[in-house]
Amino acid sequence: MADNLRESFRVVASSRPGGEVRELPGVSIASANVAFQMFNAAFLSEPVATEAELARRVHLASLHFGDRGREWSYWICEDFLEPRVRRRSRSFVERQGLRFSTELPGMTADRIQPPRAPLPVLDIQRVATRATREAFCQIGSVCFHVPILWFREVFENPDVWKRFVSFVAYVGGEPVATASVVEGGGVLGVYNVATLPEYQRRGYGECVMRHAIAQFAASPVILQSTPAGLRLYQRMGFRRVATVAVYAS
Repeated sequence: MADNLRESFRVVASSRPGGEVRELPGVSIASANVAFQMFNAAFLSEPVATEAELARRVHLASLHFGDRGREWSYWICEDFLEPRVRRRSRSFVERQGLRFSTELPGMTADRIQPPRAPLPVLDIQRVATRATREAFCQIGSVCFHVPILWFREVFENPDVWKRFVSFVAYVGGEPVATASVVEGGGVLGVYNVATLPEYQRRGYGECVMRHAIAQFAASPVILQSTPAGLRLYQRMGFRRVATVAVYAS
């Protein structure tokens, strides 16, 4: 789970001329060097046994991004934390100057279950042209509440789509939903599952997600769920195995 999550950010960061992928002691950096701070990311790369060690890892990442004048985020897979550190980790990390942003259930499925009801028939296109890139960014901007210029900056280099394999679903010629997949860490990771608000609860997100997964033979499949998607993923055969806490500067 943690390896694939880091890999997805590395794919984005390495596609940008100003991006950085670095390994510091106990900390992985995958920074796209963009305005959208969630893509200027740090990760734990080794287990953490004490609060003092966690403080050192936070400080190390803070120095890296401070030197570059960038807002940033820390994505912490809580299984890296010893139980006694994990219990107090949120308040402790916030005391180091970061703000808790969200908690994402980490989920995995060895086999995707068949749909419980017939899925809609959609025109699903892989992101490979200027039009599909723009549609992907527009949907992401709306669904993740991020300025469109930030989304475009993250994904502006066409090279990113070679490994950040993404799809846009269309209804009547209108883009309505997206999903992306990234291979890495021996699993297939699912990202950017999003459906425009006015088209939700029609099976569009599930349809494009299943299409994306079906392009690969890799197993198991992992993802980090939002609260809204949790029941859908459980119906598809995913089970919760981890928690990813996200902090922002």
